[in-house]
Amino acid sequence: MTTSRLLSTGVDAQTCRLIVLEREVGSMTEFKQIVGRGTRVHEDTRKYYFTLIDFRRATNHFADPDFDGEPVQIYEPGEGDPVVPPEQPEAVQDATDDSTPPAPADDETVVAGYPPPDISLPPIVAEPRPKYFIKGRPVKVLTERVEYLDENGKLVTESLRDYSRNAIRAHYASLDAFLRRWKGEARKERVMEELAEEGLPLEPLMEEVGKDLDPFDLICHIAFDQPPLTRRERADQVRKRDIFTKYGPQARAVLEALLAKYQDEGVVGGLDNVKLLEIAPFNQMGTPFQLIQPFGTKAGFEKAVHDMQTALYQEA
Repeated sequence: MTTSRLLSTGVDAQTCRLIVLEREVGSMTEFKQIVGRGTRVHEDTRKYYFTLIDFRRATNHFADPDFDGEPVQIYEPGEGDPVVPPEQPEAVQDATDDSTPPAPADDETVVAGYPPPDISLPPIVAEPRPKYFIKGRPVKVLTERVEYLDENGKLVTESLRDYSRNAIRAHYASLDAFLRRWKGEARKERVMEELAEEGLPLEPLMEEVGKDLDPFDLICHIAFDQPPLTRRERADQVRKRDIFTKYGPQARAVLEALLAKYQDEGVVGGLDNVKLLEIAPFNQMGTPFQLIQPFGTKAGFEKAVHDMQTALYQEA
C-alpha cells in the first residue's frame, strides 16, 4: 500500500501546513490527492502555503507531464548547491500567459485542457477541473481506479469504491467495531483523520458517491452496505426530537444555526470548533464570546454540541 503521513498545525485537511512523504507514492492520482490536502487555502489560520518534505522522491511526479503538462523548470541541486533554483531562462514562456490552448485533433485520444494554476495569485483561487476529449469530443470522468502493490508485491487495480471498502474494513473489521469507535469519539472528525493518515482521504469518495452524505453514512454505506441518510435527513430527525428545549432562546439560536450549517454544507473540523462562530451566519449574531456566554463556559458550549452530535447518530 502506498501512502503518506500528514502532520499539521490544525486538525483538518484545510489547515494542513506540512506533508511528510515517508513511503513510496505509486500513482499520479494518489500523489495529487496527497498534495491536494496542502494546497487548500484556509483564511482563518492564514494558511496560504504548505511545506512538503519528501524522503522517497515522490515529488518527481511534479516533473511528469501527466501532472499538469510539461514542467516549466526541473532543478536537481547537487551537494553544496542552493536549495532555491536559479532564475528561469527568458526563453521559458511566462506562466501567467492566458492564451487558450488549441483544440484537440480528431486523432487525439485524451487531452487535459487546462493550464497549471498560478500559486502566486491571491489566495482564493479555485483549481479548474480538467477537461478530457476523446476524438475531439468532450467526455466526463465517471469513475476512478486505484493501483497499489499488495504485501506480495503484486500490482492490484481496484475501483475507488472497492479500494475504499477494503481499506475501511481493514481498519474496522465489522460495523459494530466502527459504531463503537464513532460513538466513543467526541470529536467525530478524528475518525476521518485516522483513515486519511492511513491513505484513505474521504473527499474523492464523497465526490463520487454524493456530497450530501455525512462521512458517517458514507463509511457505513461503502464499507458495510448500510442504507445512507443525507445530512438533511439527519438534521430533520434532530429537529423532530426537539432536544433544544432545555436551553434558553440565545443558546437555542446558536445550536439551530449550527444544525443548519451541518445540513447545508457539512462541517470540516467539528461542530464544536469555536472558529465557526467567527464566520457567517454566526458573526452576524454576535461575537464568539457573546454566543458562548448563554452556555456558561466554552466547556458548556462543547458539551451542548456533543449532545447534538449524539442525537444526529442516535438511530445508528
